[in-house]
Amino acid sequence: MAKPATRRLLGGAAAVVVIALLGWGVYQAFRPVHDPVQGQIEAQEVNVSSKVPGRVGQVHVQLGQAVKRGDLLFELDSPEVRAKVAQAAAARDAAGAANQKAQAGARPQELVAARANWERAQSGAKLARVTFQRVQAMYAEGVIARQKRDEAEAQARSADELATAARAQYDLARQGARPEDKLAAAAQVRQVAGVVAETDAALAETRIMAPAAGEVTKVAIQAGELAPQGFPVITLVDLADVWAVVAVREDEFQPYAKDTLHQASIPALNVKAQFKVTLVSALPAFATWRAARPGGTDLRTFEVRLRPTAPVPGLRPGMTVVFER
Repeated sequence: MAKPATRRLLGGAAAVVVIALLGWGVYQAFRPVHDPVQGQIEAQEVNVSSKVPGRVGQVHVQLGQAVKRGDLLFELDSPEVRAKVAQAAAARDAAGAANQKAQAGARPQELVAARANWERAQSGAKLARVTFQRVQAMYAEGVIARQKRDEAEAQARSADELATAARAQYDLARQGARPEDKLAAAAQVRQVAGVVAETDAALAETRIMAPAAGEVTKVAIQAGELAPQGFPVITLVDLADVWAVVAVREDEFQPYAKDTLHQASIPALNVKAQFKVTLVSALPAFATWRAARPGGTDLRTFEVRLRPTAPVPGLRPGMTVVFER
């Protein structure tokens, strides 16, 4: 038989154990429980479109295909663009020919013809002057009438004027185009060159290249369909630029301050990874949590973006990511 003192000691110890267990149970029942924060993986997307409208001639990629920057994605068939290119090329040739003509001046044959006209006019003027002198002498002697003398004088003056005009034509042929005409012709060439560059750029826009590396996740238009200007024909996703997005209530936001590090599990890959908070922004006003007690304040929800601190093989947009608290 145990002594009474021993029995009292054992009973007290048992009571302490029971009280401790009851306290632990109450604590576990009423302590705050923090559920894991669940988010989703997102990635940078690029919508590829054309600056010119046209009919899709050929699509060179397929869904799920990985492309590099500069790879040909699709081509447009645009007769209107080809016609503008041909018009611009013809205008360029015409402007170039006009400019060459203005800069070169008259041809040698034109110079020879102008000089011959001037010399012929000079000879005619000289003959007209001699004839007038003879008629004048005869008029002074009273041999012919004044009318004949006046006609001879008019013919001499007309011949001199014709010789002067022929000399001016010869001088113009020697000098070539005026400086203003040369400048205008050169400016026309530059203007047409701009038009040619514009049409060449439009033609280049019918061959659409990948602006960045990525994976083809959407092909909105197939060959033979019309593609409006600026319509996203192909969507690329950059799997090297991924992040996790979680929504955190305002009263639970403190652990997710910018630049903080967090461990997360990715169920689809059955791996854990470390993420770093890179962006925090408040969601629109309708995304709020009402206070549970009367007289409290609304609790806003924040969008938190976290990027993996190291590449995670196989990580793709849409995967679930779970952050433990």
